[in-house]
Amino acid sequence: MKKWPNQKRNSMMKYVVYSLFFLVTSITAQQEDNLVLNFREYLGYVKKYHPVAKQAELNIDIGQANLMKARGGFDPKMEVDYDRKKFKGSEYYDLLNATFKIPTWYGIEFKGGFEQNDGDFLNRQNFVPDDGLFSAGVSVPVAQGLFINDRMATLRKAKFFREQTKADRDLLVNQILYDASLAYFDWLRAFNEKEIYRNFLDNAKIRFEGIKRSALAGDRATIDTVEAKIAFQNRALSLEQAKVKLMNKTLELSNFLWLEGNIPVELQPNVVPDQNVENDIDSTLEIMGRPLDSFTLENHPKLRSLNYKIEGLEVDRKLKANKLLPRIDLEYNFLTETPETARSFNTAEYKGGITFRFPLFLRKERGDLKLAKFKVQDAQFEFETTQLQIRNKITAIYAELESFVNQNELIENIVKDYQSLLTAEERKFSFGESSLFLINSRERSLIDARLKEIEVENKFFTTKAKLFNSLALNPESL
Repeated sequence: MKKWPNQKRNSMMKYVVYSLFFLVTSITAQQEDNLVLNFREYLGYVKKYHPVAKQAELNIDIGQANLMKARGGFDPKMEVDYDRKKFKGSEYYDLLNATFKIPTWYGIEFKGGFEQNDGDFLNRQNFVPDDGLFSAGVSVPVAQGLFINDRMATLRKAKFFREQTKADRDLLVNQILYDASLAYFDWLRAFNEKEIYRNFLDNAKIRFEGIKRSALAGDRATIDTVEAKIAFQNRALSLEQAKVKLMNKTLELSNFLWLEGNIPVELQPNVVPDQNVENDIDSTLEIMGRPLDSFTLENHPKLRSLNYKIEGLEVDRKLKANKLLPRIDLEYNFLTETPETARSFNTAEYKGGITFRFPLFLRKERGDLKLAKFKVQDAQFEFETTQLQIRNKITAIYAELESFVNQNELIENIVKDYQSLLTAEERKFSFGESSLFLINSRERSLIDARLKEIEVENKFFTTKAKLFNSLALNPESL
């Protein structure tokens, strides 16, 4: 083995010490200046201030407003009809008819009225006492509209729609948090890639300067400086490309950051991702402790939303089926001149009637019923298909996560082995038993392995986010 002079050994030791000092100093300075954006804190801002998250909450208000609108169909009503005709000094008629109606759930309607008419040419059926005539009665549908009618159907569908908006809210919030998580993981990956190239650029620069000094002293061939310079320039080029990628991913991440008042936020250069994000992902996304056998589909927001949709279509189908019945309305009203006296309402004095309507062919009604049935069947098919897709997707994601545990372990060992090879090659190079070409080759392999490690880590985090998205969770802790 070739022995190096003590002077060259001392020079190499100084070179190694200087390299370590430079790297430690630069890392320490960076840690002091940088601000870490925590994953949980980041998603908390997204859920609280992002316009899409606010839009999701707005849907619940819309559902509540629709419910209020539907309940308005059962509000009591007051109706007043007043007609008067006067011509050439004669009062033809003066008609006043006031009615107060109270609709109820089963189509029954209670009524109270007051009628007062006068005139020279008054129709005989409109003759009433001078002080007016009071009435109190009820209107009852005995076929169509008794157990379900338009008012009842509208209110029922509004209740289902309100619950459906809650499930849709969870889906919208989950989707925006999923997209935001992917943006954070891509930002973390771009940052780590940039740091790798920056560290290896520092190594290449120190190696190039050391070899250049050795070549000037006559201890190295001049051609070695060219190879060291090429390696340094390649690392610089890769670093610049990584910086551009990081800038793009930072801007993509900024799309999800807002403050109160719909103010968008742009990340500053000194804000960096959390390197220990793996410890917070499961708890932040609330997927911790969720084995495959514990998962149930009943509470999945997508399926709940489809189920409420089916319930609403079922109400519509029942209403269309009820339209096949004849329309028979019975009405009866007590009449009295003195409503303040309870006994004045006499069954012998009344105003009543019956209304009957029935289409002969029922083509419109039968067509509407068929269409309603088809809509229910279509929604049920969609429910079953979606249920199967969700189940299979979640099963596949769990299997993928198990595979990534092994992949992370394998790539970690590969990186360690490549690092050992590079360290050994540098040691042999210090003794003159290796070449700069071999060192650069070992270093390129290590860089590729480190980048592969970051890629596998990114896919692992992304798969966890996919599980979160497939479960359609809406984290309560954010």
